[in-house]
Amino acid sequence: MVTQPELADTILDTALQLAEAQSWEQLHLQEIAKELEISLDQIRRHYAQKDDLVEAWFDRADSIMLQAAASPDIINLSMRERLHHIIISWLDALATHHRVTRDMLLYKLEPAHIHLQLQGILRVSRTVQWIREAAQQDSTHLRRIIEEIGLTSIYLATFTFWMNDRSEQQQRTRTFLEHRLQEAETLANKLPGFNPMPKTKSNVTT
Repeated sequence: MVTQPELADTILDTALQLAEAQSWEQLHLQEIAKELEISLDQIRRHYAQKDDLVEAWFDRADSIMLQAAASPDIINLSMRERLHHIIISWLDALATHHRVTRDMLLYKLEPAHIHLQLQGILRVSRTVQWIREAAQQDSTHLRRIIEEIGLTSIYLATFTFWMNDRSEQQQRTRTFLEHRLQEAETLANKLPGFNPMPKTKSNVTT
C-alpha cells in the first residue's frame, strides 16, 4: 500500500517525467491523475495547485543539498570550498530534469504570474539561508547583511548560468561558480577588518 508521503513523491516524479515528454506549461494535473490512476482530489490533498509541484521540486533539492553538507569533513574546507560544494550539490539535485527546471522558472517569470514571482523571491531567500546554515556562516549584523547580499548575487548568477549550460555535467557552471567565489574572496580580503569568507582554523597560517 502506498503511504501518503510516498504518493506525494510519486505524483511529483510522474509530473517531472510527463513534462520531459512535452513541457511544464503544457502539463496538466489531469494527465498526472490519469497516469497514476488516481483522482484529481487525491492530487489536491498534496498539491493545492500546479506550482506547489515546483516548490516541492526545489524543496527536494534543498533537502539533498543539506544531506550533502552533513559530512563532518566539511568543516575542514575553506568557506569558499564549502559554498562551492553546497551550491553545486543543490544544482546537481536538479540536473536530472535540467530542461524541465528551466521551463518551471520561465513559467514563473511570465508577466501574468506575479503571485508566482513573489513566491520565487521567498524561495530564493529561503534557499540562501539554508546555504548559509549548511556552510556554517554564523556572522551577525552588518557582516551578515553583506554576506547575504553577496551570496544571493552569486547564487542567482550561477543558477541563471546553469539553466543555459549544456556542457557535460554542467562543468562550465562549476567553473563559473568557482570564479565568482574567488572574486568574492578577493574582494573581501581587500576590505579592511572584514572578511565574509573566512578560512577554517586548519587553513589559517600562523
